[in-house]
Amino acid sequence: MVDTAPVVPPALPAPVPVPVPSPCVSLCKMNRHSGLCEGCLRTLDEIIAWSKADDDFKRAVWAQLPGRASLLDVEPDD
Repeated sequence: MVDTAPVVPPALPAPVPVPVPSPCVSLCKMNRHSGLCEGCLRTLDEIIAWSKADDDFKRAVWAQLPGRASLLDVEPDD
């Protein structure tokens, strides 16, 4: 007799969540004009909150970083 039972593939393991990495590059210097760190382009509040923040917060910060680089060159008129 031939076995006609369907072949069931082994279950895949659940994906391991990958934490959102920090943008820190160990160049910590706050720009007094923009209020941003010149290394990672985050605000001081974002830097402080990072270790306890959820991934949605971290992704939102990452999404803003590309547009912030130009803010470091801007000096206010005194």
